[in-house]
Parts: sequence; structure tokens; C-alpha cells
Amino acid sequence: MEELKVYEGKMNKTLEVLLSDYAAIRAGRANPHVLDKIKVDYYGTPTPIQQVGNVSVPEARMIVIQPWEKSLLKAVEKAILTSDLGINPTNDGNCIRLIFPEMTEERRKEVAKDVKKKGDGAKVAIRNIRRDANDAFKKMEKAGDMSEDDLKEATEKMQKLTDKMIEKVDKAVEEKTKEIMTV
Repeated sequence: MEELKVYEGKMNKTLEVLLSDYAAIRAGRANPHVLDKIKVDYYGTPTPIQQVGNVSVPEARMIVIQPWEKSLLKAVEKAILTSDLGINPTNDGNCIRLIFPEMTEERRKEVAKDVKKKGDGAKVAIRNIRRDANDAFKKMEKAGDMSEDDLKEATEKMQKLTDKMIEKVDKAVEEKTKEIMTV
């Protein structure tokens, strides 16, 4: 059914957003994706850090940012300081180092709670998409664009799709929580 494709696309987008949020959550190890949402003022244009320099992870708990232009060091440092990353950058005149501290047990639990909350938010969004789809199907049936049997079939397919997507969200939550809780 063509109508299902639209709602499946919306559900996939919800899952993609959740996964990109999870990629930005640090789990003890240095992950260059924590910089994804940080923008640097590059000649008046907010630009992602990855586009103004080389980002590498030389050690498990360190990210090194080497801007292609030395003049950008201060701008990159400022962008990191004003972000919600919570790490003080070290600027040695050539590159910027971000040293990630070991996460405490308490901090791990807080982050795991946040991961679960984001997962629950994604599930609610998916269920809302299902509700919108079912409402649209009922309107189509009322308008005579869909038979009662088609309505029943569309509703069942929508439920199966919803279950599948919620299962994927649960799996993502479980994997990220396990990653965070692993010392």
C-alpha cells in the first residue's frame, strides 16, 4: 500500500534521529560524533568542526582537532567551551586536545537514564505516527476511498510496522545502555 510507505518513512526518520542522538552521547570512550552538533564561526558562517579541520582519536579517551588554518584555533576552542560538551579544550598552538575523564558509576547511570528517556520519546513519536495513519485510513474509508476490508488490512499492517519499529528502538536503547555501563 502506497499510504503505508509515507508513515514508514516517518517512523524510519524518527529512528534515525534517535540513533544520531545516541551517536553524540559519549560512553567513556572518545567518540568524534560528540562534536557533530558543534559549529565554529568560519568567516561569519557557522560550520561543523569536521569541515574546518582534521578530527582524530589517537587514544581511547582523547580527541585531537587540527584546524586547517591556525587562525581557527581560537574559534574552535570557543565553540567547544560554549557547547554543552562539558570538557575544557587544551590548545597548544597547533591543535586542540579534548581529554575525556573516566565516567563515574553515578554519571553512567544518569546517562543511561537519559538514553532510556530518549528511547521512550522515540516510541511515543512512532505511536503518534501510527495513530495519524489509522486516522487517515478511517477518513479514507468514510470518504469511500477504501473498503472496510482494506481498512482492517491497513490497520493491521500499520500495527506490525509499529511493533517492528518499537523493537528497533528497544534494541538501540539496550545497545547504547550496555555501551555506557561497560567500564
